[in-house]
Amino acid sequence: MSNGPIHSDLRINSYGSYLRRRFSCRVSKVNVDGGFTCPNRDGSRGTGGCIYCDNSSFSPKETVALIPIEEQMAAGMAYHRTRLGSEKFIVYFQKFTNTYGDPQRLGDLYRRALDHPDVLGISVGTRPDSISDAAIDLLSDLARDRYVCVELGLQSMDDAILSRINRGHTFSEYLNAVERLAGRGLEICTHLIYGFPGETRGGFLKSARLLSSLPVNSVKLHQLHAVEGTELARMYRDGSYPPISLEEYLGAACDFLEELSPRISIQRLYGSAPLAIRVAPNWNLKNNQMWYAVVNELKRRGSWQGCRFGDQARAANGEW
Repeated sequence: MSNGPIHSDLRINSYGSYLRRRFSCRVSKVNVDGGFTCPNRDGSRGTGGCIYCDNSSFSPKETVALIPIEEQMAAGMAYHRTRLGSEKFIVYFQKFTNTYGDPQRLGDLYRRALDHPDVLGISVGTRPDSISDAAIDLLSDLARDRYVCVELGLQSMDDAILSRINRGHTFSEYLNAVERLAGRGLEICTHLIYGFPGETRGGFLKSARLLSSLPVNSVKLHQLHAVEGTELARMYRDGSYPPISLEEYLGAACDFLEELSPRISIQRLYGSAPLAIRVAPNWNLKNNQMWYAVVNELKRRGSWQGCRFGDQARAANGEW
């Protein structure tokens, strides 16, 4: 399951480099909205959503994708062709919980995305508590001859934090989802956030060791940030959510990478929100600026992804 060696200058096993090695061309992810909702919105798991979720998106009109995915794909592909010179694409079902629906509807959406000749595969964002056996069977069937990645939103492995942020699932449900997805021909990506109130860097770093022990292929990491219309924005204004500093996030991200197995590719290191709705923290960085800030800090330290990943863990993962 190795994604290959880490380039000495980059110091990180980047997902973009992994895709280029695998498909021998420039590959970009194109986001589409499949019109899904979430069990933490509709009452089956909770209401109100996670404390950082934009509550303006809870209006009924926002739970239906008004633009056909084919049109969304065409617009995204044109953008990435012009901006990056991308040749092939992975369609990313991003908004809300994209396995939370009837399997027949899921199959129709996924296959429509895969029908485009320039689409290599799909990436499906979902929750650990919302991926049925039928959905896994469907995705595994598609993965027989196409690239399929399941992106699980864990956010924290601490159940106390998951409860405080109204996440609506537990750490054990994440572990169960990974176990059910493993060995089915699917790639697994895990989403994590750093900076929750009451979280420590030491606690966060346990996540790197955890992921290194699991059949996880890639990770998305970003800082906790508040946007308008959320419970987190209210907490920021009443003083119960003190945002972490850029320096703290940068240090924690580098520590995380040093602990993380080099076989796991990095899809993201930063999350940003439009200025019009951004509340805190306000670092005014673009994604690539954060990426290079992390790389430069690793260079300053003389370290790289996996440099603190122990020999015993490597042996347990079958890398040597």
